[in-house]
Amino acid sequence: MMTALPGTTGRRRLYLMRHGFVDYTSERVRESRDPSLAYLNEAGREEARAAGIALSDVALDLAMHSGLDRTRETAEIVLSQHTAAPELLREERFQELKSGQYMDFESAEQLAATMTFQFENAGQPGATFLAGGEKFSDAMERIEVGLENLLQRPGWSTALVVAHEVVNRMILSWSIGAPLGASSGFEQDTGCINIIDFDLVPDDAGVIGIERARIKAVNLTPANYLKHGMNLSSLEAIFTRATAASSAAD
Repeated sequence: MMTALPGTTGRRRLYLMRHGFVDYTSERVRESRDPSLAYLNEAGREEARAAGIALSDVALDLAMHSGLDRTRETAEIVLSQHTAAPELLREERFQELKSGQYMDFESAEQLAATMTFQFENAGQPGATFLAGGEKFSDAMERIEVGLENLLQRPGWSTALVVAHEVVNRMILSWSIGAPLGASSGFEQDTGCINIIDFDLVPDDAGVIGIERARIKAVNLTPANYLKHGMNLSSLEAIFTRATAASSAAD
């Protein structure tokens, strides 16, 4: 059964989040050589709690995470602020882009310099996320399938999806019909919330199609709505904090 936002006939709302703050240079990640094992630190948990409080009055019908620990934990913290939370589902098509081989680095500054501007070439033919990584175009195909499957699910009008920076950037670009290269313009701070409305219309066979998408809000950060002092990009902030923490430990 198709449901829609009150006052509309076929409109659904997606609250699209990025996971909370993590340390990609942590001992666990470096020893395993696997960035997918990164998990929230206390700053990330605080961001998730702030997002959960901001969303606590929103009646969520559906909730998903990408399958990685950092998105699952973020979603769990958000849903803990709801008195009647939906079951948390796993959707791996919203998982972070595969980065190929683990990138050895000498310092957090070097890693930041390499990572910060990866998105600027997303629209180039054959462009990959880091050398040997997943093609941006291939990732967009799986993300589109994930979105279509989500929007065709029956019985919901408002959903939460907790995903990743690159994934969110690509969804926002796709929502306005922009090429993949436009994804570089959509900053995604850790713990942020985006709001996208989708108008859905069934065809003659009853198959639901996406008529249009409208972005209602981008990169909201409930822990600091006005972003006072947040002058760095999200990746610059992550790796700058990692450098500071490493220096303090020495």
